[in-house]
Amino acid sequence: MRAYLIRRLLLIIPTLFILTILVFLSVRFLPGDIIDALVRDLEYLGAFDFDQYQAIEDNREALEHFLGIDVPVYVQYGRWIGGIFLHGTLGTSLMGGLAIEEQILMKLPVTIELGVLAIVIGLLIALPVGIYSAIRQDTAADYAGRTVAVIGMSVPNFWLALMVMIYPAIWWGWSPSMEYIPFVEDPLGNLRMFIIPSLILGTGMSAGIMRLTRTLMLEVLRQDYIRTAWSKGLNERIVVLRHALKNTLIPLVTAVGGMLPMLVGGSVIIENIFNLPGLGRLALHALEDRDYPVISGVNLVFATLVMLSILMIDISYAWLDPRVRYK
Repeated sequence: MRAYLIRRLLLIIPTLFILTILVFLSVRFLPGDIIDALVRDLEYLGAFDFDQYQAIEDNREALEHFLGIDVPVYVQYGRWIGGIFLHGTLGTSLMGGLAIEEQILMKLPVTIELGVLAIVIGLLIALPVGIYSAIRQDTAADYAGRTVAVIGMSVPNFWLALMVMIYPAIWWGWSPSMEYIPFVEDPLGNLRMFIIPSLILGTGMSAGIMRLTRTLMLEVLRQDYIRTAWSKGLNERIVVLRHALKNTLIPLVTAVGGMLPMLVGGSVIIENIFNLPGLGRLALHALEDRDYPVISGVNLVFATLVMLSILMIDISYAWLDPRVRYK
């Protein structure tokens, strides 16, 4: 197990290195730069005139040099990656001048809380419905469960989030709270704020797991050892939960691991719709402002979290199935 864990951890390093290069290069293909974004913001605030615009254009080269974006991309990347290895820092934001790691540490708990709640809600919905649909195959409950799963897979979570924001406000004059409440200040208020976005994010995730749970349970329930358990007169709950469900956990855990990148992508949209100050919202604002170091830093954190989560899932196979051994 130790050798396997070391190999996997070492493999993460070149993977992250290649990923950071791709992200660092791809964002440079976007039109405009941070100076154009600054001009846009000033125009939006109405505090901009032709003289200011001309002053910025006349001093563009000096501004680019001050921000460090006047050198080739490979030099910018070398400075950024060198700061990580030599100084342990992700750099500073071009727009605000703040340390990127400080911004990430402030916003990371919000994204983690949203993701964990979404996964918990998704599993609480998917597992019972999927199991019940399997043991009551071709009944009205089974058809209802499959219909709900198909609808859940078909409806985008951003559309559902917008409907939750719009129609309750029109019909009942109610809308979700848009003011962030820290957990340490008001735990119940914090959970009330997170429950709706987590439910929306978890519902989309639960649809696929629900269908997979049903399929795997149907396959396992037809095995000989399950028929033997039934013939012994064991209680249905014991047969289903202790014998059948345990043998479906590895594929289910694998499926949950495969959904983690989609969960990260969904958090970017959900955080912006519900005004949650997490990493997803930080990444989108940095993309709008062409704040390249922030984009690269947030992407590095997201990629690291996803890879470590997948590694933990792979290691859990040995706990779920004693036959699995890592060398």
